[in-house]
Amino acid sequence: MNRRKEEGRPGPARSCPICGRPALHRYRPFCSKRCADVDLARWLGGRYAIPAMEEAPDFEAGENDRPRPERRSS
Repeated sequence: MNRRKEEGRPGPARSCPICGRPALHRYRPFCSKRCADVDLARWLGGRYAIPAMEEAPDFEAGENDRPRPERRSS
């Protein structure tokens, strides 16, 4: 196995997106388990979000597209 991977040495010119230190192969793209956990907590806490645009429907609403009123049983 590659000695660099075994020892967790930093890869070439990559830095941790959380703290900026050199990333370790073992935790790539992070430098440590702590920074990986910080990133995971941010995702789970909703601090990161992927923007989405809601598109309008491609069809015009017709009579059959309206919700039906609920029937009451007697």
